[in-house]
Amino acid sequence: MTAILKLRQVCLSPRLLTHQDSESSPKLSFLVERLQVLLEEGHSALVFSQFTSFLDLVQEACVRHGLPYQRLDGSTAAAARKDRVAAFQGGERPSIFLLSLKAGGQGLNLTKATYVFHLDPWWNPAVENQASDRAHRIGQQRTVSIVRILMRHSIEEKMMALKQRKLDLYDAVMAGAVRGTGQGVLTKADFEFLLAPSAG
Repeated sequence: MTAILKLRQVCLSPRLLTHQDSESSPKLSFLVERLQVLLEEGHSALVFSQFTSFLDLVQEACVRHGLPYQRLDGSTAAAARKDRVAAFQGGERPSIFLLSLKAGGQGLNLTKATYVFHLDPWWNPAVENQASDRAHRIGQQRTVSIVRILMRHSIEEKMMALKQRKLDLYDAVMAGAVRGTGQGVLTKADFEFLLAPSAG
């Protein structure tokens, strides 16, 4: 699991492992370019990641490029959550909301957003869908586009393939199999598939 975690992190940015500021992140560069265009076109966006350490890098890039943003993750106090949601929803200019998947995935109405970016895949698509639904709330009048940014020939592609092959994996994770109910969530064959070298 440690190897899988590190492979997932390196898909986001090598800086999450090396802590070297000189390391570039193709995923972050692509995201910033897309956000700049969308803001110019008058769109607001939600940006989800499971890794708050990567949200730190996205936030840093927003500051560097002068992109207006709010942020909400597990460390955000309840009062601040309300204020940030209100600032995003009520702001006159288009803006970006950076959210951790778990903290921002439930109970928020963020209909100002017309784009939702998922920066890293999760085992359970229902969790991602629930996060995307923050923009699909009552009062949403426009089409919402969902964008998943994946690294080719990486563990991210394999995670997506494994999800297609093993739909029961989601139920097992959500049912708490990881917490020791005796059911195996990932089999030895699953680990071998995830960690095998990618073709191409």
